[in-house]
Amino acid sequence: MVQTVAWIVSLFFMLMVVAVFSFVAWKSKEKREYEPIKKKWYKARTFYGITLVSLMLIITIYTLRELPYNQPVYGAGNDPTIVDVEALQFGWNMSQTEFSVGEPVEFHVTSKDVNHGFGIYDEEMNMIAQTQAMPDYTNKVYITFDEPGTYEILCLEYCGTAHHLMKTKIEVK
Repeated sequence: MVQTVAWIVSLFFMLMVVAVFSFVAWKSKEKREYEPIKKKWYKARTFYGITLVSLMLIITIYTLRELPYNQPVYGAGNDPTIVDVEALQFGWNMSQTEFSVGEPVEFHVTSKDVNHGFGIYDEEMNMIAQTQAMPDYTNKVYITFDEPGTYEILCLEYCGTAHHLMKTKIEVK
């Protein structure tokens, strides 16, 4: 939804810029006194600038109001399955790898050695969640799997020569 709104607003303003440039190019062929034109278009430019900044500020506030995005996706009284995840060169230690559809899961992600990226991908390799795995710090990722299947966990941050081998799978039934 937010991406659609951003796309439409961006397209609108791109068309406005094209319209202004087209108008200026069309009017540039006329010979007139410069001072009245300059005064008129300074006013128009000021109005356009203030309007543009105001609209972008409103859009920014609208799109940022849902932060932080990384909030639990389950309601009160619906306790999640807590999964401890430890990254190490070049693999993942996970306390659980099988889940049920609709089951809220809370991944507690940390690292034993260096920074790693913890990315969860669906079967079409679309990323559905991610966070950083850092030594001496635990990040949390909240997710409720909507569809059954085999999901893949990949490291998203280069962590050494065998980085490309750092993956594991989880099953959702």
